[in-house]
Amino acid sequence: MAAKKSGKTLELPAVLDLNEASALRDKLLSVRGNPLAIDASAVERVGALCAQVLMAAEKTWGQDKQSFTFSKVSDAFHKTMQLVGVDIDHLLAKEIRQ
Repeated sequence: MAAKKSGKTLELPAVLDLNEASALRDKLLSVRGNPLAIDASAVERVGALCAQVLMAAEKTWGQDKQSFTFSKVSDAFHKTMQLVGVDIDHLLAKEIRQ
């Protein structure tokens, strides 16, 4: 996790499975209250529970009136999120929107 002037960046691991869900929640809670950019460029697999954790975080950041975006996403991450019915296009940084 690297700090930026405008907030924090959280780099996601290659595998976001059931075993990673609690760790992901803890990482997100540790940066709550700050603008957050998620770097999902290394993600190869996403489980439904981690997708839920990320979407719950997006809602929480919205309630906290903080920015929550995906600064980079892998094709696997983007396609898997679409397959599980989660549209993240509105959360993508303007530079990577298709």
